[in-house]
Amino acid sequence: MTTALKTVSADDAVSPEEWALRVDLAAAYRLVALYGWDDLIFTHLSARVPGPEHHFLINPYTHMFEEITASSLVKIDIDGNKVSDSPAPVNRAGFVIHSAIHAAREDAMAVLHLHTPHGQAVSAMAEGLLPHTQTAMIAGRDVAYHDFEGIATDLDERERLVADLGDRHAMILRNHGTLTVGSTVAQAFIRMYFLERACEAQVLMLSAGRDGLNTPNQGVAEKVQAQSGAEAMTMVSDTLAWPALLRKLDRINPGFRD
Repeated sequence: MTTALKTVSADDAVSPEEWALRVDLAAAYRLVALYGWDDLIFTHLSARVPGPEHHFLINPYTHMFEEITASSLVKIDIDGNKVSDSPAPVNRAGFVIHSAIHAAREDAMAVLHLHTPHGQAVSAMAEGLLPHTQTAMIAGRDVAYHDFEGIATDLDERERLVADLGDRHAMILRNHGTLTVGSTVAQAFIRMYFLERACEAQVLMLSAGRDGLNTPNQGVAEKVQAQSGAEAMTMVSDTLAWPALLRKLDRINPGFRD
């Protein structure tokens, strides 16, 4: 049985697999806006299109995140050049970070990068993410760090980004923001949820001062990390949380599927 193609524009028919990815990525953009993590039209969420080509989906550099739809996403190549018939501009410089990770990691099908106040605050702290909350222990098991080198337009920085990320799925970009990757949009988004919640909690707890903090008992952080490994994260994101988040969007902001 042949499945009908869904059409993004008159000259750009896409497969059902790509359309499903477009729906998930558009949902992620709208969820980022819903949680207040967006930064006007800046920062990016990207996803690799299924198939042998190294093509990716990214936001049109004209839209607020709550405006993104499945059909408005722009298809680009590894260098950030448009390969689909879209009048919308893309921010090629903004894809430098994403392209480095997509190219180096086969499992990095989705890459999310944010500039939230809480994420930036923790990125500016010398100690980075502290293991003082359950959420930080869950997120912290998989967090790498990359030093700030200025606005990410230097192509040479890509090698250092990839080296610093290693085989981890989350990164705190020092003095800059947060980043997560996943083999699905769902995984990248849920990892970002835990990382951003951990950063928010850290800013709140440190506002009361360091002296009164309760340090978890020795070995507790490692226990939580073992309890929240890759298998558990996959189940929580793809099977449980993401379908619930899509139902939430369908109730309050269903236009992402257009």
